[in-house]
Amino acid sequence: MTPASEARSTAGGPAGSAAGSQTLSRGLRALELLAEAESPMSIADLAAGLEVHRSNAYRILRTLEQHRFVARDEAGLIRLGPKLTVLARGVAPALHTAAMPVITELAYELGMTTFVTVLDADEVVTLVTAEPSNVAATIARNPGVRHPLHRGAPGHAIESSLTRAERKAYLGDPEMSRAGSEARRKGYALSRAEVIDDVTGIAVPLRIAGEPPAAIAVVHFKVPETIGEVVDALQEAAERISQSYR
Repeated sequence: MTPASEARSTAGGPAGSAAGSQTLSRGLRALELLAEAESPMSIADLAAGLEVHRSNAYRILRTLEQHRFVARDEAGLIRLGPKLTVLARGVAPALHTAAMPVITELAYELGMTTFVTVLDADEVVTLVTAEPSNVAATIARNPGVRHPLHRGAPGHAIESSLTRAERKAYLGDPEMSRAGSEARRKGYALSRAEVIDDVTGIAVPLRIAGEPPAAIAVVHFKVPETIGEVVDALQEAAERISQSYR
């Protein structure tokens, strides 16, 4: 076999398919990195996160830009593009529609970033979020951000609502963790610096038939002195979302 024919065989055969899958995987991972970042990223940071050469990261970025999944500001820093908002609405659209006005109102009432997360296998994914503009500073929580179920108040709240059969199906273990048991006993979950350093999370379960197990949560720079009032507001918001769900 000649070198030319070897090249053609590699490009069209399994190795070529693997390369294509790898490129897609890196593009999806780039979106995850941008969603998890607390601020826009540089191309160097993106390349480091993907563990690829800067030129490879730039090619991935250009493709995502062309499809408007990402955008760059005047300084060249990269952030998620508005097109992802459209895609996000396709995930549990009825829950998204029911939750958005409720969490927006709650965010302004409490002066805290408010969001709804859903369970995806053994991870928690942010579905929809609202940040108040009536306070000096807020904590960003972008839709699409994910982290393991065992980290953070939303995950503990979701676990507290699962049946043994659900825990077995989602997590592979029917036994509830200590954090999940505590959240079930209290009716809410509280976490400190489990997902983001120096950030406190408070969450309550949100269960709606036909939708994945979910939680409604807030994040703040410290534990509120009026934590009981915050929990009451979250539980009331969860009830309102359930009632307005279609």
